[in-house]
Parts: sequence; C-alpha cells; structure tokens
Amino acid sequence: MRHLGTQTIETERLILRKARPEDARALFDNWASDERVTEFMTWQPYAKPEEAEWRISYLLSQYANDNFYEWHIELKEIGQPIGSIGAVHVNDNVRLAHIGYCMGCRWWGQGIMPEALAAVIQFFFEQVGVNRVEACHDVDNPKSGRVMQKCGMTYEGTLRQSGWNNRGINDRAFYGILREEYFAVEK
Repeated sequence: MRHLGTQTIETERLILRKARPEDARALFDNWASDERVTEFMTWQPYAKPEEAEWRISYLLSQYANDNFYEWHIELKEIGQPIGSIGAVHVNDNVRLAHIGYCMGCRWWGQGIMPEALAAVIQFFFEQVGVNRVEACHDVDNPKSGRVMQKCGMTYEGTLRQSGWNNRGINDRAFYGILREEYFAVEK
C-alpha cells in the first residue's frame, strides 16, 4: 500500500477534505450533537461545542500520519461540512481499509453518502492500493447497508452480538468489495 494520508477528494456535489479549526461549529450543529445521528455510533452526542473543538484538535494532530484517513464531507452548495467519513481501521498485512461514516439527518436520503463512499472507495483502490474495502452496520440501521450496496459492496454476513453502539450490543452486517471486483466493474 502507498499510504498518502487524508487527501482532498472532489465529487460533483462534495469536497472531502481535512477538518479545519473553523469547522468546529458546523461539526457540532450539523451532526455531532444530534441523537438521531449518533444512535448507531459508538460515541455519545456532543453536549457542548467544546467537544467539537477537541475533536478538531485531535484530527489536526493525526493528519501528519500518512496512514490516517478521515475526511469532513463538505457540501459545496452550502460551503460547510455536514458529516464525516474515514478509515476506522487499516490493516497493511491484508491491505484492508474499514470505512465508517456519519452525516447530519437534514441531508439523509439525497444520495450524498453513497457519493462520498464511492469517492473514498475509488481513492483507496486507485491511489492507496488497498486490496479490500469493508464496512459494517447495525442490522437495525438498514439504510446504512443500502449506502454500501449502492457503492458495489457485497453483503458477506452478519456477526451476531458482535458490536456495541449507543443502543447497546448489536448484530453487525458486513459488506466488502475487493480490488479485482472494483476494477472489473470500472472496465
């Protein structure tokens, strides 16, 4: 793998980019403080804006690492971030990137997350050289699985009581796409 770190990626409607200090308010207002957004996350909704500032500081400190990948999803139309997407786990031995994402509920159902995920998948296969991109979701959150399906990921199975989020212990459905599958479809 050729680790490149978090690089700016542009799509038709989005700019996937590194977090900036001035994003703290949008992070808090647009997604991190909303219980509907964090229902299936492993972190609690932010109670105060200072938590968003802390998160931004953490991200800024990690961007120097070339194997760290987390993007803010900026909607060009409004010029501010509305969510985030990134590799929550990278395994160099098997050339794998495990992706996680979340977005403010005001933008759900508009095809934004599939657009972001497709761009990240493309980046990992074409730029970084991974062999596998995977993601999972709580089975009670099937809309997240539809995002994965729209991006060409294949359902691989459900691991019973294998995850934990703000709803408690849960079953997780896993999806993946291999390098050979990605390039077969691209041709």
